[in-house]
Amino acid sequence: MPAIEPELQALKDNVLDMLALVRNQMIKCKEAIHKNDVSLAEEVIREEKNVNTQEIAIDRDCENILALYTPVATDLRLVLATLKMTNDLERIGDCAKSIAKFLEEDMKGLPKHWLKDFALEDMLETLVSMLKDMGEALRKEDTKMALKTAKRDEQLNDYNRKAYKTTAELIKQHPDSSKTLLTLFSLTRDLERAGDLTKNIAEELVFHIEARVVKHKKSK
Repeated sequence: MPAIEPELQALKDNVLDMLALVRNQMIKCKEAIHKNDVSLAEEVIREEKNVNTQEIAIDRDCENILALYTPVATDLRLVLATLKMTNDLERIGDCAKSIAKFLEEDMKGLPKHWLKDFALEDMLETLVSMLKDMGEALRKEDTKMALKTAKRDEQLNDYNRKAYKTTAELIKQHPDSSKTLLTLFSLTRDLERAGDLTKNIAEELVFHIEARVVKHKKSK
Protein backbone atom coordinates (compact mmCIF):
# COMPACT_ATOMS: atom_id res chain seq x y z
CA MET A 1 0.00 0.00 0.00
CA PRO A 2 1.42 3.41 -0.94
CA ALA A 3 2.42 5.46 2.10
CA ILE A 4 -0.08 8.16 1.20
CA GLU A 5 -3.11 5.87 1.25
CA PRO A 6 -3.61 5.76 5.06
CA GLU A 7 -3.28 9.54 5.16
CA LEU A 8 -5.92 10.02 2.47
CA GLN A 9 -8.29 7.57 4.16
CA ALA A 10 -7.88 9.41 7.45
CA LEU A 11 -8.64 12.65 5.61
CA LYS A 12 -11.87 11.22 4.20
CA ASP A 13 -12.91 9.90 7.61
CA ASN A 14 -12.27 13.27 9.25
CA VAL A 15 -14.38 15.10 6.66
CA LEU A 16 -17.23 12.67 7.30
CA ASP A 17 -16.87 13.25 11.04
CA MET A 18 -17.03 17.02 10.51
CA LEU A 19 -20.10 16.69 8.30
CA ALA A 20 -21.79 14.54 10.96
CA LEU A 21 -20.93 17.14 13.61
CA VAL A 22 -22.45 19.97 11.56
CA ARG A 23 -25.53 17.88 10.78
CA ASN A 24 -25.98 17.18 14.50
CA GLN A 25 -25.87 20.93 15.18
CA MET A 26 -28.71 21.44 12.72
CA ILE A 27 -30.68 18.58 14.28
CA LYS A 28 -30.39 20.24 17.69
CA CYS A 29 -31.61 23.54 16.25
CA LYS A 30 -34.62 21.76 14.78
CA GLU A 31 -35.36 19.97 18.06
CA ALA A 32 -34.95 23.21 20.00
CA ILE A 33 -37.75 24.72 17.91
CA HIS A 34 -39.92 21.60 17.97
CA LYS A 35 -39.59 21.09 21.74
CA ASN A 36 -39.34 24.79 22.62
CA ASP A 37 -36.12 23.85 24.43
CA VAL A 38 -33.56 26.63 24.77
CA SER A 39 -31.03 24.27 26.37
CA LEU A 40 -30.55 22.55 23.00
CA ALA A 41 -29.76 25.88 21.38
CA GLU A 42 -27.24 26.55 24.14
CA GLU A 43 -25.58 23.20 23.36
CA VAL A 44 -25.17 24.23 19.73
CA ILE A 45 -23.47 27.48 20.78
CA ARG A 46 -21.10 25.70 23.18
CA GLU A 47 -20.19 23.00 20.66
CA GLU A 48 -19.64 25.35 17.71
CA LYS A 49 -15.96 25.63 18.63
CA ASN A 50 -15.62 21.90 17.90
CA VAL A 51 -16.51 22.56 14.26
CA ASN A 52 -13.82 25.25 14.02
CA THR A 53 -11.27 22.97 15.68
CA GLN A 54 -12.08 20.20 13.23
CA GLU A 55 -11.63 22.52 10.25
CA ILE A 56 -8.22 23.69 11.48
CA ALA A 57 -7.07 20.10 12.08
CA ILE A 58 -8.16 18.95 8.62
CA ASP A 59 -6.53 21.96 6.97
CA ARG A 60 -3.28 21.08 8.76
CA ASP A 61 -3.54 17.48 7.57
CA CYS A 62 -4.03 18.68 4.00
CA GLU A 63 -0.96 20.90 4.25
CA ASN A 64 1.11 18.01 5.60
CA ILE A 65 0.01 15.70 2.79
CA LEU A 66 0.87 18.31 0.17
CA ALA A 67 4.28 18.94 1.75
CA LEU A 68 5.28 15.35 2.45
CA TYR A 69 3.78 13.34 -0.42
CA THR A 70 3.34 15.83 -3.31
CA PRO A 71 0.16 14.05 -4.47
CA VAL A 72 -0.93 14.10 -8.11
CA ALA A 73 -4.07 13.34 -10.14
CA THR A 74 -7.00 12.03 -8.05
CA ASP A 75 -5.04 12.23 -4.79
CA LEU A 76 -4.26 15.89 -5.34
CA ARG A 77 -7.88 16.58 -6.28
CA LEU A 78 -9.01 14.92 -3.03
CA VAL A 79 -6.82 17.23 -0.97
CA LEU A 80 -7.96 20.34 -2.86
CA ALA A 81 -11.62 19.29 -2.65
CA THR A 82 -11.26 18.60 1.07
CA LEU A 83 -9.95 22.10 1.75
CA LYS A 84 -13.05 23.56 0.10
CA MET A 85 -15.47 21.10 1.70
CA THR A 86 -14.26 21.87 5.21
CA ASN A 87 -14.62 25.58 4.57
CA ASP A 88 -18.20 24.98 3.39
CA LEU A 89 -18.95 22.85 6.45
CA GLU A 90 -17.53 25.48 8.80
CA ARG A 91 -19.83 28.08 7.26
CA ILE A 92 -22.82 25.74 7.64
CA GLY A 93 -21.80 25.42 11.28
CA ASP A 94 -21.85 29.22 11.55
CA CYS A 95 -25.43 29.13 10.28
CA ALA A 96 -26.39 26.68 13.03
CA LYS A 97 -24.80 28.97 15.62
CA SER A 98 -26.73 32.00 14.30
CA ILE A 99 -30.02 30.12 14.60
CA ALA A 100 -29.11 28.86 18.07
CA LYS A 101 -28.24 32.37 19.29
CA PHE A 102 -31.57 33.70 18.07
CA LEU A 103 -33.45 30.86 19.77
CA GLU A 104 -31.51 31.34 23.00
CA GLU A 105 -32.25 35.06 23.13
CA ASP A 106 -35.70 35.40 21.58
CA MET A 107 -37.59 32.11 21.42
CA LYS A 108 -39.33 32.44 24.79
CA GLY A 109 -40.97 35.77 23.97
CA LEU A 110 -41.75 34.96 20.35
CA PRO A 111 -45.30 34.27 19.11
CA LYS A 112 -45.19 30.53 18.51
CA HIS A 113 -46.76 30.72 15.08
CA TRP A 114 -44.00 33.00 13.74
CA LEU A 115 -41.44 30.20 13.67
CA LYS A 116 -44.00 28.16 11.76
CA ASP A 117 -44.83 31.07 9.46
CA PHE A 118 -41.16 31.27 8.46
CA ALA A 119 -40.95 27.46 8.11
CA LEU A 120 -37.66 27.31 9.99
CA GLU A 121 -38.31 23.79 11.22
CA ASP A 122 -39.18 22.61 7.71
CA MET A 123 -36.07 24.24 6.28
CA LEU A 124 -33.92 22.62 8.94
CA GLU A 125 -35.50 19.24 8.19
CA THR A 126 -34.66 19.63 4.49
CA LEU A 127 -31.08 20.66 5.25
CA VAL A 128 -30.56 17.83 7.75
CA SER A 129 -31.80 15.36 5.14
CA MET A 130 -29.48 16.84 2.51
CA LEU A 131 -26.48 16.61 4.84
CA LYS A 132 -27.32 13.00 5.72
CA ASP A 133 -27.48 11.95 2.07
CA MET A 134 -24.42 14.02 1.17
CA GLY A 135 -22.48 12.20 3.86
CA GLU A 136 -23.55 8.89 2.35
CA ALA A 137 -22.54 10.10 -1.11
CA LEU A 138 -19.11 11.11 0.20
CA ARG A 139 -18.64 7.80 1.98
CA LYS A 140 -19.51 5.82 -1.17
CA GLU A 141 -17.88 8.35 -3.53
CA ASP A 142 -21.19 8.35 -5.39
CA THR A 143 -21.30 11.47 -7.58
CA LYS A 144 -24.79 10.75 -8.93
CA MET A 145 -26.20 10.57 -5.43
CA ALA A 146 -24.38 13.77 -4.48
CA LEU A 147 -25.76 15.73 -7.43
CA LYS A 148 -29.25 14.35 -6.86
CA THR A 149 -29.07 15.45 -3.23
CA ALA A 150 -27.84 18.90 -4.28
CA LYS A 151 -30.98 19.46 -6.35
CA ARG A 152 -33.03 19.54 -3.14
CA ASP A 153 -31.45 22.93 -2.57
CA GLU A 154 -34.36 24.24 -4.67
CA GLN A 155 -36.71 23.42 -1.80
CA LEU A 156 -34.76 25.78 0.44
CA ASN A 157 -34.84 28.45 -2.25
CA ASP A 158 -38.65 28.15 -2.38
CA TYR A 159 -38.94 28.48 1.40
CA ASN A 160 -36.74 31.57 1.31
CA ARG A 161 -38.85 33.21 -1.40
CA LYS A 162 -42.00 32.60 0.64
CA ALA A 163 -40.27 34.01 3.73
CA TYR A 164 -39.76 37.32 1.93
CA LYS A 165 -43.52 37.70 1.48
CA THR A 166 -44.16 36.52 5.03
CA THR A 167 -41.77 39.16 6.38
CA ALA A 168 -43.46 41.98 4.47
CA GLU A 169 -46.93 40.91 5.62
CA LEU A 170 -46.00 40.50 9.30
CA ILE A 171 -44.12 43.79 9.48
CA LYS A 172 -47.30 45.54 8.30
CA GLN A 173 -49.24 43.83 11.08
CA HIS A 174 -46.54 44.19 13.77
CA PRO A 175 -44.36 47.22 12.96
CA ASP A 176 -42.97 47.31 16.51
CA SER A 177 -41.50 43.84 15.94
CA SER A 178 -39.76 44.70 12.67
CA LYS A 179 -36.28 43.93 14.02
CA THR A 180 -37.27 40.44 15.18
CA LEU A 181 -39.09 39.70 11.93
CA LEU A 182 -36.14 40.84 9.85
CA THR A 183 -33.88 38.60 11.94
CA LEU A 184 -36.17 35.65 11.24
CA PHE A 185 -35.97 36.44 7.53
CA SER A 186 -32.19 36.64 7.84
CA LEU A 187 -32.17 33.13 9.31
CA THR A 188 -34.10 31.78 6.34
CA ARG A 189 -31.48 33.41 4.13
CA ASP A 190 -28.77 31.68 6.18
CA LEU A 191 -30.47 28.31 5.71
CA GLU A 192 -30.87 28.93 2.00
CA ARG A 193 -27.15 29.70 1.87
CA ALA A 194 -26.39 26.53 3.85
CA GLY A 195 -28.19 24.63 1.08
CA ASP A 196 -25.92 26.31 -1.47
CA LEU A 197 -22.88 25.28 0.56
CA THR A 198 -24.12 21.69 0.70
CA LYS A 199 -24.50 21.84 -3.06
CA ASN A 200 -20.90 23.04 -3.27
CA ILE A 201 -19.80 19.88 -1.46
CA ALA A 202 -21.46 17.79 -4.17
CA GLU A 203 -19.59 19.75 -6.83
CA GLU A 204 -16.28 19.20 -5.06
CA LEU A 205 -16.94 15.46 -4.92
CA VAL A 206 -17.51 15.45 -8.69
CA PHE A 207 -14.24 17.36 -9.13
CA HIS A 208 -12.38 14.81 -6.99
CA ILE A 209 -13.83 11.65 -8.53
CA GLU A 210 -14.45 12.64 -12.14
CA ALA A 211 -11.94 15.47 -12.64
CA ARG A 212 -14.89 17.53 -13.84
CA VAL A 213 -15.87 21.05 -12.85
CA VAL A 214 -19.65 21.49 -12.62
CA LYS A 215 -19.71 24.72 -10.61
CA HIS A 216 -21.46 27.63 -12.33
CA LYS A 217 -22.75 25.42 -15.14
CA LYS A 218 -26.49 25.66 -15.82
CA SER A 219 -28.54 22.55 -16.40
CA LYS A 220 -29.44 22.02 -20.02
